[in-house]
Amino acid sequence: MRFLIILLLLTSAMEIGVFLWIGGLIGPWWVVLLIILTGILGMALAKKQGADTWNRAQMALNSGQAPTEYLIDGICIFTGAIFLLTPGFITDIFGFLLVLPFTRGLFRNRIRNYLRTRIGKGTIIYRKW
Repeated sequence: MRFLIILLLLTSAMEIGVFLWIGGLIGPWWVVLLIILTGILGMALAKKQGADTWNRAQMALNSGQAPTEYLIDGICIFTGAIFLLTPGFITDIFGFLLVLPFTRGLFRNRIRNYLRTRIGKGTIIYRKW
């Protein structure tokens, strides 16, 4: 939890620095326009990829297969959509990497291994506080 708070603070500080740097190069209004455009484009892409993944998961279920890979893809797309909604260029880069199908594989194995580890320990289903 402490790691997540530090990561959020560092990301926010880096995003502000990138805003100032790019704003100095192209102007502040262009930065605002780019943020809005990447948000709109990213959400449209996330919506399409999410619908495609949902349809493929449905087809897998209908044919009697477990849709595990599609669930991991769904986690990637959902996380990427959250990053794309967050204003900033750094988060947009990670958002697009998670949403685009040809770059999503960079994260798929890590998420699969993380889930296997957590399920193996029983910490996803039950956790002592």
